[in-house]
Amino acid sequence: MSWVTERNAPNGKEVMVQGKPFSCYAEKLWSGDILALIGGLFGPFAFAPYNFYILAIISPALLFATCRNISARRAFWRGWLFGLGWFGFGISWIYIAIHDWGRASAFLALSLTGLLAAVLSLFPALLAGIVTFWFAHESKGKYLLGWPALWVLLERLRGWILTGFPWLNLGYSQIESPLHGLAPIFGVYGVSLATVFSSGLILVARYWPGRIRFIAFGGLGALWGLGLFCFYIPWTIALNKTLQVSLIQGNNPQAVKWQAEQVKSTLEQYWQLTAQHWDSNLIVWPEGAVSAFYHQVADSYLAFLADEARSHKTELLVGLPVFDGETEKYYNAVLSLGSREAFYYKQHLVPFGEYVPLNKYLQGIINTLGLPIPPFTPGPKNQPLLQVVGYPIATSICYEDAFGEEIISALPEAVLLVNITNNAWYGDSLAPHQHLQISRMRALETGRDLVRATTNGISAIINAKGILQAITPQFKAATLTGNVQLRSGTTPYVFWGNRPVIGACLCMFVIGGYYQRYRKEKKPA
Repeated sequence: MSWVTERNAPNGKEVMVQGKPFSCYAEKLWSGDILALIGGLFGPFAFAPYNFYILAIISPALLFATCRNISARRAFWRGWLFGLGWFGFGISWIYIAIHDWGRASAFLALSLTGLLAAVLSLFPALLAGIVTFWFAHESKGKYLLGWPALWVLLERLRGWILTGFPWLNLGYSQIESPLHGLAPIFGVYGVSLATVFSSGLILVARYWPGRIRFIAFGGLGALWGLGLFCFYIPWTIALNKTLQVSLIQGNNPQAVKWQAEQVKSTLEQYWQLTAQHWDSNLIVWPEGAVSAFYHQVADSYLAFLADEARSHKTELLVGLPVFDGETEKYYNAVLSLGSREAFYYKQHLVPFGEYVPLNKYLQGIINTLGLPIPPFTPGPKNQPLLQVVGYPIATSICYEDAFGEEIISALPEAVLLVNITNNAWYGDSLAPHQHLQISRMRALETGRDLVRATTNGISAIINAKGILQAITPQFKAATLTGNVQLRSGTTPYVFWGNRPVIGACLCMFVIGGYYQRYRKEKKPA
């Protein structure tokens, strides 16, 4: 009997699919589409601020289950719907940046946010379509090799193409689950792999009864137990040195901080908040805390701060923009004042926020839309590390700490991680919570304490296990003081980076898919 046939019905011929009326089959297709969309909407709840990390296993499992026994084309569509739910909700904060601060209309901001979500949804669409095509029939290898491997490979591609957008990588959702113990060994992509592999084990247990089911559940328990065990391994060494650190959060209104009358008020506020903490070894101001260019305040305000820092033997890190008059280039920078003056220039800029990718083709569109994008230039590679009381530290600005492979370039020399951020662009949204979760993963991967100063929250002190030691409230001027432990040594992830995980995923997908495609396995009941 062919897959699609016809039969005589009272009102004419009726199309039959696998022996059932097409109306029943179409209803099943649409219910699968809706389930895929719902599965995507569940995903962001696994991340901060909700932290229902078990949903990071259930959400992919729903996508995989809806792609059983359908065509690659239909799987592509369901993957896209899944991504639309995932990114449409998970990065909804983009709307605030475009509308509130980019001065775009509500319609334009919503359209651009929707367009970005639709484009990012192509990644899970490719995932579902390619896995369904390459793993041509149902098999255990499809769920344990194909889905997990390609999921991670596409996360890595998303974190690289057009300088990358690694937001909502699945591994970040596990910062408080037992799987987080794998981060110092394999990084966030390794945690993503373990998470999706867990989804595959659950589906294998669902579709293959008997002995296989018990093996799948046993494997799930062993994987999570391994993550918990690895978490308690002391990967790095505590130096005989702690620092008292103070983080300054000014909470200045983003809309007016660059207005002339507001600049003086902001500088005075940061000075007053800082004056109370000269007993700290390190004081950190957030990104863009000084709303003036370096050359405008170098001989006055900054010179005064430098004298104060030296007299108290304190290192002060200040976020501010720098204009190089010789090259006529603008930089987003951290200025170190104290024992010596030194700069760190931001290397990884935000696409469409600090620069325009594919500028030759897109700048005209940006100009038409009227979106203000500063002409920042990325800083040079291999910049000297900033120093605090004679120790090197790894400095990052805002979005940069979303790239673990770049943070580890400063290790093992750096004994502390420092991130400065301007979260005011995203208001009261998911973004500040998600970004803090990303910072926690960087601390865990590297085995280093991390301090994070933000404009309006959430500023934080994080220990080498990624555990929050102290945080500030949002939308309030605040200071946060605490002690951090300087550490040396190298975690396995710092030593080998993402290469082992990406290489393993390539092998899993290519070899596993080839084997399963040309060797039919008995289908599950």
